[in-house]
Amino acid sequence: MKINTTGFGEVEFNPDTLLTFPHGLTGFENCKRFQLLHEEKPGPVVFYLQSMDDPAVAFSIVDPALFGLNYEFTLSDEEVSLLQGEGAELAVLLMIYKPFDSADGKAVFQGGVSANINGPLVLNLDKKLGLQKVLVGPKYDITLRDSGVA
Repeated sequence: MKINTTGFGEVEFNPDTLLTFPHGLTGFENCKRFQLLHEEKPGPVVFYLQSMDDPAVAFSIVDPALFGLNYEFTLSDEEVSLLQGEGAELAVLLMIYKPFDSADGKAVFQGGVSANINGPLVLNLDKKLGLQKVLVGPKYDITLRDSGVA
């Protein structure tokens, strides 16, 4: 199957490889089916979560370790059930974005990238299921490690 995306042009995908987010993502609840894309090179660092429900929606995602982050949080019984994650190995990824300053009405790229650390994605890659875990309050730990990147 093919979809004509805004950011990647025409993308061919196999429906069997789609990731499903049953509740969508925060602010994009209508987007439930995504294709995971990456540059055609060995060891890609940035992946792209392209919506198959809205061709204009795509997110850049990375391993939190890229920012020196290590997450520890508990999934609710409902979240484990949704991910079919009992005993499964789950992946945690972060959405990244380029911060812009638009104080004068014109968007100006400020350099670097930022990550949504309070809304990590949790994926069961075997079952092709995902959710966005919205973290609030002191019930989780995020460990920062010096990544050696200057």
